[in-house]
Amino acid sequence: MGCLYFVRHGETVWNVENKICGATDVELTERGHQQAIETGQKIVAEGIRADRILYSPLIRAAETANHIAEITGIPAQMEPRLKEQNFGKWEGTPRDGEEFKKAKEDFCCRYDGGESMLQLAQRVYNLLDELRAESESTTYILVAHNGISRVIHSYFQDMTNQEYAAFGIPNCAILRYEFV
Repeated sequence: MGCLYFVRHGETVWNVENKICGATDVELTERGHQQAIETGQKIVAEGIRADRILYSPLIRAAETANHIAEITGIPAQMEPRLKEQNFGKWEGTPRDGEEFKKAKEDFCCRYDGGESMLQLAQRVYNLLDELRAESESTTYILVAHNGISRVIHSYFQDMTNQEYAAFGIPNCAILRYEFV
């Protein structure tokens, strides 16, 4: 069976300020741009081969994907289902706030105007099911967000609610998953 790679976007100002970005469109920092360039170089150096890059419509992921595409020559395409979860009233608040940690335990909660984790999982799992069906002949690099990384990881690995809530990856980290 095939595989896919996941890359989290480069650093943003709100990452530096320890704020929840969510669906808020926050640009990369200069360091974030450099991380994205280095990630493209790493993909080439490690011989990672992919047919297509799919990326979130939010600017931090789009810019990261575009840097990677320029360096690797892999065509990139926006995929709206990779947009980060809308955390409603929590967007722009501290990532490590105790109230937010508690709210994340309720997977059905829409965070007063946001999107529940179940809604997020539905759209990302639907995308992954489609990619799985094509994976015999196509390898993808998905460029998106930390919240999306949790959902993707849970698609491939069993996780407790606590493991899910705690899961996260650094900016521009690359994860590889096998469809089986």
